[in-house]
Amino acid sequence: MEQARRQFLQQSIGSLGVLSIGSWLDTASKESLLSEIRQATFDNPGPDNEEFWALIRQAYTVSPQIINLNNGGVSPQPEVVQRAMIRYYEQANEGPSYYMWQILDQGREPLRRRLAELAGCDPEEIAINRNASEALETAIYGIPLEKGDEVVLCKQDYPNMLNAWKQREKREGIVLKWADHTLPTEDTNVLVKGYTDLFNTKTKVVHITHVINWNGQVLPARAIADEAAKRNIRVVIDGAHSFAHLEYKIPDLGGDYFGTSLHKWLSAPFGSGLLWVKKSRIAETWPLFAPQEPASEDIRKFEALGTRSFPIEHAIGEAIDFQLLIGNRRKEERLWYLKNYWTSQVIKLPGITIGTPASPGWSGAIGLLQIEGMEPSEISQTLWKDYKIHTVAIVWEAIKGVRITPHVYTSLKDLDLLVNAIRKMTES
Repeated sequence: MEQARRQFLQQSIGSLGVLSIGSWLDTASKESLLSEIRQATFDNPGPDNEEFWALIRQAYTVSPQIINLNNGGVSPQPEVVQRAMIRYYEQANEGPSYYMWQILDQGREPLRRRLAELAGCDPEEIAINRNASEALETAIYGIPLEKGDEVVLCKQDYPNMLNAWKQREKREGIVLKWADHTLPTEDTNVLVKGYTDLFNTKTKVVHITHVINWNGQVLPARAIADEAAKRNIRVVIDGAHSFAHLEYKIPDLGGDYFGTSLHKWLSAPFGSGLLWVKKSRIAETWPLFAPQEPASEDIRKFEALGTRSFPIEHAIGEAIDFQLLIGNRRKEERLWYLKNYWTSQVIKLPGITIGTPASPGWSGAIGLLQIEGMEPSEISQTLWKDYKIHTVAIVWEAIKGVRITPHVYTSLKDLDLLVNAIRKMTES
């Protein structure tokens, strides 16, 4: 029995390394959680092992008064991440200019290495930013373009990114070409063709949202990127909803630029993000905040922010530990399982449509609920008023519904209440 327990623990946290395990054991709450995991007797907990996921839930401090199913907007942090940020914040306040610049600032390089390991890339391609908008707008504004150059994007991309491209259009005279997807779909050829039909000799950039935030549709980013590479078109990938959600390495997507928010699926502190720039593109890309050498080949030129929140940056390391404790693949499978758990039960109810692909690989945790005869706002308000289930109404470019997004701490009991609520709405 004890050997089985040791084997499970090694499988769960073996990839963390000695130093990371040590960091997990420096508070009583972390030690208690690991102690409970050690006592588990299962060999390889899968997506439906509720005993294992109940332990993961205990790592969070989510309110028992509400059911948060809007984790697609921003995710809560495990207690270990919260406590780390508070600890670093208190340390910084003991002598800000000393502790921030001479102590905490020295931790950025180890953090860069850890993020690169998680992302499967070279540390010299990773910049630490505050969110996906900052990271992606660095790429959007930094790519050298001339009047008349064309950029291909789609109407279902995130508004901040669309607005950034529109601003370049107004200021510099670049031309935007719009793909307009009919979603959901599991047809790779249709999705790729939506972009490639717009490619021509003037196309210089294609902007790809890996997971559409409105309904959870996964786009075949690599297939689109490969077609762009054949034409020497730069590829910008918005990974805000795919990083630490789906299992992949950033270079595998075939892009030149990649941006994400770490406070979504990694459960890192609010206001943390990551920019990846392919090494060969760093020198030619203008930084959003001007450093001393804007044409430098050093990825750090994209971090010339000035005073920032060092406590937020440092606590990212604890979020990485927590991600690795669960395991990337195990997490992806659990998130898809949760989405499938509730959608498979309500899809046969009268008037119900799910505006998200059903198959693994085409979706993850995010699901879009549509009820015939009810506006998204009405559905969302009813879920909150009658059941204290927090969701978000979506109305954007032919996508209408309520986005429902569980996370690893979400229990099946929470989703049973959701299913019951939807069933009652269809009966009324």
